[in-house]
Amino acid sequence: GRLDQPREPRGVKLPRFDPEAFGRWSEGIARSMGTANFIVYMTLVIGIWFGWNTLAPPSVRFDPYTFTFLTLVLSLQASYAAPLILLAQNRQADRDRVALEEDRRRATAQKADTEYLAREIAALRIALGEVATRDFVRTELARLAEELDEANQRRQRLEQRQQGKARATGNEGLEEPRDELDGDFPRDGHGDQTTRRNPNG
Repeated sequence: GRLDQPREPRGVKLPRFDPEAFGRWSEGIARSMGTANFIVYMTLVIGIWFGWNTLAPPSVRFDPYTFTFLTLVLSLQASYAAPLILLAQNRQADRDRVALEEDRRRATAQKADTEYLAREIAALRIALGEVATRDFVRTELARLAEELDEANQRRQRLEQRQQGKARATGNEGLEEPRDELDGDFPRDGHGDQTTRRNPNG
């Protein structure tokens, strides 16, 4: 051999298998062994085994009394069943651990979402405290309407007063000066006319 190459390991090479496929197979066996059908079928097989090796002619009995072969079969079954069941339980525990991690992650995300929503609701409550409600707006509109009505009434009264003053002032301003041409003063004979004609006489 060459010294620059590693030596191939010697020994028996075990056959390789797919752990996932073997695990699924073991889980199937464990599930089937944990059912009532397995117990019923196992009981029927053992009963037939006992009956055949007890009631049948001695020449055809393959496992006579003390049932040594049956004991060996049941021992092999128990020796294989226990590891298969443990393997199925380990796989189930792995799935449970993954599911638990996923549940924990979802719970953490849900908690964060809940806290965020709680903060948003608190902010909305604070903001709504400063927003006018419908009753408040209705009350303010009613108050403004009353104020407008009162202002309108005051304006009307003021206009009426101004119109009354304007009428009184207008009548006095339209009065003509009192003179004798329009007959405001009575004429008493010719004395006034003579006086007007000859003011020095």
